[in-house]
Amino acid sequence: MEIILPLYLVNNMPWVWLGIAVIMTIIEGLTMGLTTVWLALAALVSMVLAFFIPSLTTQITVFLILSILMLAFTRPLAVNKMKMGKEKTNADRLVGMTGIVKIPVSSDQPGQVKVAGQIWTARPEEFEMKFAIGEEIQIIRIEGVTLIISKPAE
Repeated sequence: MEIILPLYLVNNMPWVWLGIAVIMTIIEGLTMGLTTVWLALAALVSMVLAFFIPSLTTQITVFLILSILMLAFTRPLAVNKMKMGKEKTNADRLVGMTGIVKIPVSSDQPGQVKVAGQIWTARPEEFEMKFAIGEEIQIIRIEGVTLIISKPAE
């Protein structure tokens, strides 16, 4: 099935593809999701193709196939390379370490613990847990700037 368009549009398809590429690039710049950048690249390939093959059906088919292939295969590689998502921090090294309670910690009242020479706000991992001043704790995870603590593993 051949797509039929007015002659002025067919003659200007490279500019249409360029416009699509620019719009997709702007959207990518606003969202930083590494999704529309692949559509922009596919539109640029379709733009070059439009100079040599006037068939709109072929151009659209190439655009769709390239978009799907790049989204499926190159996006995951790019996301891994850029490490989008959870960002590791120096605080992550605290997970698993032990510390000492400085201000009592309970589920209804966060307290403070000293770990690696720094004072942190802390909450217990389980609701019924309570920790007294001087008690040893172990860091289970970090939520925001609060340590989630438990009794140390024996």
